[in-house]
This record gives sequence, C-alpha cells and structure tokens, in this order.
Amino acid sequence: MSERLSAYKAELEEELENILNYWVDNTIDEENRGFFGKIDNENNVIPGSPKGSVLNARILWSFSAAYNQTHNALYLGVATIAYLYIINNFIDETHGGVYWAVDHQGKPLDTKKQVYASAFTIYALSEYYKASGEDTVLTEAKKLYLLLVEKSYDKEHTGYLEAFTREWEPLTDLRLSAKDANEKKSMNTHLHVLEAYTTLYTVWPDGGLRTQIETLLHNFTDHIIDSKTGHLILFFDEEWNAKSDTISYGHDIEATWLLLEAAEAIHHQELIERIKIICVEISEATLQGLDADGGLWYEYEPSTKHLIKEKHWWPQAEAMVGFYNTYQITGDDKWLTLSIGSWEFVKQHILDKENGEWFWGIYADGSVMATEDKTGLWKCPYHNSRACLEVMRRTGLNRDQADLCDF
Repeated sequence: MSERLSAYKAELEEELENILNYWVDNTIDEENRGFFGKIDNENNVIPGSPKGSVLNARILWSFSAAYNQTHNALYLGVATIAYLYIINNFIDETHGGVYWAVDHQGKPLDTKKQVYASAFTIYALSEYYKASGEDTVLTEAKKLYLLLVEKSYDKEHTGYLEAFTREWEPLTDLRLSAKDANEKKSMNTHLHVLEAYTTLYTVWPDGGLRTQIETLLHNFTDHIIDSKTGHLILFFDEEWNAKSDTISYGHDIEATWLLLEAAEAIHHQELIERIKIICVEISEATLQGLDADGGLWYEYEPSTKHLIKEKHWWPQAEAMVGFYNTYQITGDDKWLTLSIGSWEFVKQHILDKENGEWFWGIYADGSVMATEDKTGLWKCPYHNSRACLEVMRRTGLNRDQADLCDF
C-alpha cells in the first residue's frame, strides 16, 4: 500500500508541474495583460475573446495554492499577474462586486453580479493572501464577503440568491450558463460559496463568517442533499423547493470532500461526524455514474432515463479527491483503488500528451471532444491542479494522520 501511495503521489507531482507549465507557456497575454480569454483544443489563441472572472479567479487560486504547497517562486509570480488583473479589471469600484466578463482589452463587457463569480474571487484572494501576506488582499476578500452577505443572503429562508444587475438589483435571467435552470438558488453556487468561505475562514476566523459556514452546511444537509437517493439536487426556488431531478455525478463527488473540509475548518464536531456518514452515502451514489473503464459520466436525467454519455475532465479530477477522501474516512481500500482508477482513466483518455493540459473530455466511443476549449470561460487549471495538490497532500500523511479530524 505504501508503494502504491508513493507512486500515486510522484505521478501527481509531475502532472501538477505539467499543468501549470502549460498555463505559463501558453496563456499569458503579454499585449493586453492578464491571460488569453480562449484557446482551442489545438492550442490556437482565439483573438478578441472575452476574459471571464471565473477563469481569472481560478488561475489566481491555482497558482497561489501551488506556491503555498510547493514554494516554487514561479507560481507566486504568475499568481501576482492574475491578482493584479482581477483588481484592475474585474472589481467594480462603483457598485462593488465582480464583473462576469471583460473584453479582450480588459474593459467591462458583462457587468452582471453572479454570486458564483464573487465566490471564486473570494476563494482566490484568500489563497493568494496566504501566499503574499499582503493585508490589502485580505481586505478585498473581506469586502467581497460582506457585500455578498448584504446583497445576496436570503435572511428569511437562508441561502444565497443567484445573480443581480451591476447595481445589485433583481435580474430576470439568473443562469450561470445556457444549460442551467433559471431558478433563484442552485447547488453549484452554494457549493462554491461554501468553498470560498472555508478558505477565507482559515485566514480570518470571524464569528459571523463561522455562522455563515455552519448555515451553508445545514443548507446542504437539510435541502440540497437528497436523503433518498444520496445525490445532490441542483436547483431550487427561493423557499428551497426542488426544481430539478438532474444528477451531476461530478458535483456529487466534489461535494463530499468540500463539505467535510468546511466542517473541519470551523471545528464543529457534531457536523463533522454527521457529514462523514453523508460523504460515504454520496460516494456510494456516485458509483452509479462510474463506467467500467473508470471514467465518470457527466449527467443523468432520471425522469427520462437519459444519460449524457460524455466524460468531462473535471468530474474525473473530483473523483480522484472524493474517492480518496472516502478512503480516509472508511479505511476501505476499495476507495483508494477507485481514486487511483480515476487517475488511470485520466492518463489514458484525458491528458493531451501532444499539446499539453487536459482535453475537455471524451464521448462514449472514446473520441476526444475536439471542438471544446483547452482554456476558456469554464476551462481552467483549477479542478486538475487542485486534484493533484489535494492527493499529494493526503498521500503524504500516514494512516493515523489521515483521520479527517486533522484536516
């Protein structure tokens, strides 16, 4: 077992370097500052492409987290490029919050206030504060957090409303993307608000923030996790009535370790123990979406029995971490084998061994989804670099240290 873990860790150390070197070598926009908005599957930069706040925040988080774990000064330098671009181009100095997108020259393009984007910016700034130690970085993260609580938090029903106009007025189209339901609340936004608040709490253990994290965890246990199926419900109205039955296998397994990480961060022992049990239940439910080749399918519609037979890059990355997390909870080697199996699938089907980085995904016949981005509004270094960092960290612990109470 020790040899298996050592080999797993060594391969991910190498892959982390491969991923981040790709972004250093291919994505920095020397002419217009920041990073290119879109690069296609063949590594061609698409001129004039918008630059998204989520892409830039995820770049900032990835390079900050990599620096914090490896102490490679190159990563801190790239993180600083991302930080300065976000501060100078995405922060709305007039109304507060984060623009959804700017044009290729950095001018405001889509000025709506999507809570999801603000959450990722808080997440990234909190991680960059750990790397830089600059008080102004933490101040900006706290400002964005307090603004979200003021403008988006539902004081009557709890939870966060999805989106607003630039001026924080109600918005008719709340969707993150065209595929999403136009509903007031979503699992996806709440998962990443929780992720952001957890990281902010590690550098700013504020009492109000702790209460917000605890409330978000109860949002998941009381509303978002379907106790009958073990899957996450994706969309809700304002009063937490379910508005979707779609199953997202990648979000299921991602939630397992993020929920436990949050409970551990606030040292809430009762929630820790409850969520450990829930994590195993969700992990078992996720196995319904695992193909024989070790790849995780994208989504399933129970009402029509329709399986979207695509295997995207990010669910595989989250499966690596989520299954390993379940291994640490249970001590059952089955979950370690599944985590390694997810990585083996990535190596065989998702790594672009010719042009670098990870493909968007593959279809059921194994062919690459070649018309999708290599980098873009949604294709970022966050899921895959984070999987490498998390498993590297966790495989460095012995069995006693691997008890989740130490995380």
